[in-house]
Amino acid sequence: MSEIDKICLLGFGEVGQTLAEDLLEAGGVTLSAWDIKFDDADSIPSCGLKQFAVTGGMSAVDAVLGADLVISAVTAAETVNAARSVAAGIEPGTWYVDMNSASPGMKREAAKLINDAGGKYVEAAVMSPIGPKRIATSILLGGPHAALFEPLARDLGFAGMRLFSDEYGKASAAKMCRSVVVKGVEAILTESLLSARHYGVEDTVVTSLNDLFPGPDWQKLSRYMISRSLEHGKRRAEEMREVARTVEEAGIVPLMSTASAERHDWAALRKDALKEEDLADMLDAIMKIDLQ
Repeated sequence: MSEIDKICLLGFGEVGQTLAEDLLEAGGVTLSAWDIKFDDADSIPSCGLKQFAVTGGMSAVDAVLGADLVISAVTAAETVNAARSVAAGIEPGTWYVDMNSASPGMKREAAKLINDAGGKYVEAAVMSPIGPKRIATSILLGGPHAALFEPLARDLGFAGMRLFSDEYGKASAAKMCRSVVVKGVEAILTESLLSARHYGVEDTVVTSLNDLFPGPDWQKLSRYMISRSLEHGKRRAEEMREVARTVEEAGIVPLMSTASAERHDWAALRKDALKEEDLADMLDAIMKIDLQ
């Protein structure tokens, strides 16, 4: 039986609503939530409140009152602001799990705000898309409170959470450095295959990828990765700017990460091409949008 009875979700978008659904299905907890978009009745977070048995707070401080656990799942740029918004209301000993895709420096700044307020900040780095495994997805935990939180997390259904480091910043560094590759490949494939489609050589390029990197079906993988950039480009661009910050904190000029952020921002404006299931048709739709 978990000692956690009430959970507050900071950020009630895709991740927050996925966690809410799974936590409620498991039972044994009550949920509250806060999102800066609650002021807009038609926003995704506001609509989510109508779907789930979740109490929307009047403010961030109101939402965290009485919570045993606060889970922060906001956009990367709002990581520190989210922690600051609840610092005045968080009760002593309350767990605060930060699942945001932010740099080690940002995580340490958020940790100081929460710990100074009497909370117990746990760094959490989500290492795969939340969709397939949902609450059981792979998540690395970091910081001095992580070891004590891990068994509580598993009781709640977070089967993929595991202790990674007792030092803040390590887990997020692993996440951010992984994103240099994953989000970078999405951006590279978008740029490469759009150009190849223009010249009518995309099939040759994809075939060559199958030869060079055997294993995945590059036709399907390319369509999937480009679609992720189209659908989540704004969020990915924000994350890649945090990745760039992470690279800078390591003393390296973030040339690739900065460029990837720009490409994801660009892709987000071409979301209408998502309706095409075939890779070539999707590429054509993207290019058609540019011609309008």
